[in-house]
Amino acid sequence: MTKFKIPSNLAVSETGFLFAPTTGETFTLNEIASKIFHKLQNKEPLETISEYLLDEYEVDKSILERDLSDFIGMLKQNHLIEES
Repeated sequence: MTKFKIPSNLAVSETGFLFAPTTGETFTLNEIASKIFHKLQNKEPLETISEYLLDEYEVDKSILERDLSDFIGMLKQNHLIEES
């Protein structure tokens, strides 16, 4: 199961506002991205998050997996998560 670690210096609000103090960058997550990020914070495996999203939203599995992969890639690229 794929799990991720959130850097300890990352400030995260309940509304999806992220602040990286080391770079000064800020990010805003939409509602779904915020849910995904909070699940990552709770150390939920990617597979569990994918299952949750499939149950919660009417979306094709292949589209969900592609979009989730893109989102995880963006988080990694911006150093907002690391694989654990």
